[in-house]
Amino acid sequence: MVRLSIEGNEKVKTRLTKYLTRDETGIRRSVLKLFLNSSPYTTQDVFDFLTKEGFDVNYRGVSAMVGLMNTRLGILRIDVKGEHNVYSLKYEYKNALKSIMDNY
Repeated sequence: MVRLSIEGNEKVKTRLTKYLTRDETGIRRSVLKLFLNSSPYTTQDVFDFLTKEGFDVNYRGVSAMVGLMNTRLGILRIDVKGEHNVYSLKYEYKNALKSIMDNY
């Protein structure tokens, strides 16, 4: 069982590394760094954060980016609350994400 967990984390690290390698503007890194805070965020929260960080983004683009992070990376938890999706980092991937982020 432990071996599967280690292998799973290695797969996640590989996906994260590839994902961040294609991050030309630093926006992906910023969003992942935000999720390391362990707080849940709505798309609006992420949009507001990126705007304050100086990124030229639109709401639909942010929504698509966070949705793709959820499906492609598999490290986010999504809770549908009323009209808004609330995203948070899955606890079991926090250390894997942190170790990858330390290299970028």
